Parts: sequence; structure tokens; C-alpha cells
Amino acid sequence: MPSMNAAPGEAGRFFELCRAHSLKITPQRTAIYSLLGNCRDHPSADQVYRLIKREFPNISFETVNRTLLTFASIGLISIVESTSGVRRFDPDMKSHHHMHCIRCGRIFDFQHEGYDALEVPGQLNEEFSVLSKRVVLHVICPFCLQPGAAVTTEGVVA
Repeated sequence: MPSMNAAPGEAGRFFELCRAHSLKITPQRTAIYSLLGNCRDHPSADQVYRLIKREFPNISFETVNRTLLTFASIGLISIVESTSGVRRFDPDMKSHHHMHCIRCGRIFDFQHEGYDALEVPGQLNEEFSVLSKRVVLHVICPFCLQPGAAVTTEGVVA
């Protein structure tokens, strides 16, 4: 089984949540979760598929996509808001916020106690069950601000 290169306690959380939801702990699932734990760029299913295929050449895109959606449904990862229409995945389940670059599509995490403390308007709390809050800023990132930076679907090529 591949090693879990996740933060301390994350490997235990992975095994615990899989068992609690009667999911077999397969080498593929373990590798996908481990790969996500090492990503800070909020990868799409396609990006995860291309990376995991190196270790598991016979794995299908559908298996990777279904695994990511399953992980999100049990609370191991979250699906990130995306302006491109492509689902992106975030292994960081701690409270944080995002900046989306409107040019290259990169997503950056940031912490802000003031945003964490924003109150949900009372009427919304009466009509909805608010599960979490996240502020999303639309930005032009430092890479895209560089003179002559060319934007691609994978990010910026300087």
C-alpha cells in the first residue's frame, strides 16, 4: 500500500472515515488521497487522473472521478467553487478562504479571522441550515501580473 504523506492525523482520518462509510481501503483510494494531501493547487479530476495514472496505469478516469466525489460526500475533501465550470478538489478541510485568479484559473488559500467571524444574516439562518462559510475573492494573481506572462489552461507560462 502506498505511504500516506498526509499531515499527522490525516492518514488516521482517512482510514476512520472510510471504515465509518463502509468503503474498502484500496491501494488506489489510498494513493488518490495521498496525492491530494500533497497538492496545494486544488486539482481537477483530470489533473488527479493524469498524476495517479503514473502509479496505476490501468486506472480509469471514471474511477478517479467517482473516488473524488465519494471522498467529498464523506467529508474527506471538499469541492471548490470554480469559475471555469470544472470541479476542483481541496484536501484542506480546515476553515479557510480562496482567491481565484480570473486569468489563469489558479486557486489560492488564505486565512483571515475577520472573514471567519462574518455573521450569517438572521433571515438566512431561519430559512437555511448554514453548514459552513467561505469567502472567495476574484483576483489577478502575481504570476499573471508579470509582464509578458502567457496564460494557458494549466496556469501561467512566463
